[in-house]
Amino acid sequence: MGVVRITRPNARFQQWEALLRNQNKRQRAGEFLLQGVRPINLALEHDWPVHAVIYDEDRPLSRWAEDVLRRAGGERVAMSPDLLLELSGKEQQTPELVAVVGLPADDLSRIPVTPGFLGAVFDRPTGPGNIGTLVRSLDAFGGAGLIVTGHAADPYDPKAVRASTGSLLALPVVRVRSHRDVLDWTGGLHAAGTPVQIVGTDENGDRDIAEVDLTRPTLLVIGNETSGLSAGWREGCDVMARIPIGGSASSLNAANAATVALYEATRQRKQHRGDR
Repeated sequence: MGVVRITRPNARFQQWEALLRNQNKRQRAGEFLLQGVRPINLALEHDWPVHAVIYDEDRPLSRWAEDVLRRAGGERVAMSPDLLLELSGKEQQTPELVAVVGLPADDLSRIPVTPGFLGAVFDRPTGPGNIGTLVRSLDAFGGAGLIVTGHAADPYDPKAVRASTGSLLALPVVRVRSHRDVLDWTGGLHAAGTPVQIVGTDENGDRDIAEVDLTRPTLLVIGNETSGLSAGWREGCDVMARIPIGGSASSLNAANAATVALYEATRQRKQHRGDR
């Protein structure tokens, strides 16, 4: 495949630059931008569709970059370093590569459900960085996937991608319009023989998180950073759990609260396996 060269901000460049800042344009184009060794390696490892690989036309390619170009497929684009710097969203250091990667389908069937299922829902998050942080925690604690419900920040926003440190490429993230879509999905799982309990988190929850049996197939639900869980989710949860805290803090950051709950689930499961 030949190499396309871009040395001025033409229409193609402007289309890619819009992917940095506009969720609607990412959705319409069906792609987002990715950079960094670990995220790009994970994209290739997990067979994400790479539409193009853009590299600095003035810099000799490293062995890693040459390997990415060989493995990724898609279009090869040599770009002037000043434009590539703009495309990276950074201010100082031009990346070696930027990949244009296709968006996956928002289909709940992408999330694998096993007898030891552990997943999470983020209800109407406003901060893309919090989405990325939660994805990273899910990946670290053996979660199966993240569901983002309602009007929300974009999991493919550059801030979310960076905060996930690559975990977004290793873990399914699915966006749905409403809690009803998720409840219909879990209802189907129950009918098929995998009853998934839905555990909401709230500072005024009925039970401490450590008192909830998280060794069962579990879907943790985290609320909006400001307003918490919607009324629909409160009604849909089987139990509302709280994380006991002290000091002058009134509550935890949403992504931090999710991390604590995921750690507690992992702790209980390890203890449960050890007791057998």
